[in-house]
Amino acid sequence: MRIPSTQALRALDSFARHGSVWRAADELNLTRSAVSHQLRLLERDLGFDLLQRVGKGVTLTPRGRRYALDVRKALTVLGDAAEQQAGKGMGGSLSISCTPGFASLWLCTHIATFQSIYPDVALRILTPRRLDDVSNGEADVFIAFGLGNWPNHSVELLCDIEFTPLCSPTLLNRVGGLSRPVDVLRANLLHLGDHEDWSRWFAATGVENPDPERGIIFSDMNLVFSSAIAGQGIAMGDELTSRKALDEGRLVRPFEIAIKSPRSYFLVAEWTKTDHPIARAFAAWLKAQLAEAKGKAYA
Repeated sequence: MRIPSTQALRALDSFARHGSVWRAADELNLTRSAVSHQLRLLERDLGFDLLQRVGKGVTLTPRGRRYALDVRKALTVLGDAAEQQAGKGMGGSLSISCTPGFASLWLCTHIATFQSIYPDVALRILTPRRLDDVSNGEADVFIAFGLGNWPNHSVELLCDIEFTPLCSPTLLNRVGGLSRPVDVLRANLLHLGDHEDWSRWFAATGVENPDPERGIIFSDMNLVFSSAIAGQGIAMGDELTSRKALDEGRLVRPFEIAIKSPRSYFLVAEWTKTDHPIARAFAAWLKAQLAEAKGKAYA
């Protein structure tokens, strides 16, 4: 059997992560028909079916899913090898301003990978006072949480966020379980900055007279999660920053109901700093890491 083309493998990987041809086409800057053509060619080269029709849609076959996971691993190895070579000899410094929650709960648990690729780059992580603050003149790039409106800056969407209630297993047992949305009112509500997220979740679930302003307001997501893990109440969190705590069983997700946040994480920089080679390398690494994290979440 001849080795499949890299483009066909990337088409499969993107389809497996996104679950649709049109999203894969958007990510790869191809037409939908081009992605479909690549998948058909890959099936022909492999000699087995990758796709199956389910209703009006198309999904991967069980064998296709297993093959796609192997392809993801292979592409990651190839990408890491290229980045390792690209990083040789690149020096200098990079200051990253990042929201406290994202910095401690995600960036700080992944940043050593970037350092291993670019060992001669001196890194500095800063945290702003506000989640959408991009005013620090010492920072080269910003990971900001907001609506995406930063005039006179380069702005690139990193990821959208969905919020859902999260709590410790201890609290879940103490309140006798949470089978209905209204049951969260049996515990403290933990808020980040204001009551907006809980208000929107109550509206989405139809809880009557919920009093979303009850509970405790924190200024930092680390404090919200620390309180939730200690069983002090129920937090409104996202799976990106809480993934490690969920995987380790320190937090649980009692409901499937989630609300899309009006705010998202963005990579922001002054236009004069967008050609910074290290900043470009960091942006590429960050987007690849987030794409991999999203792929694992859907696997």
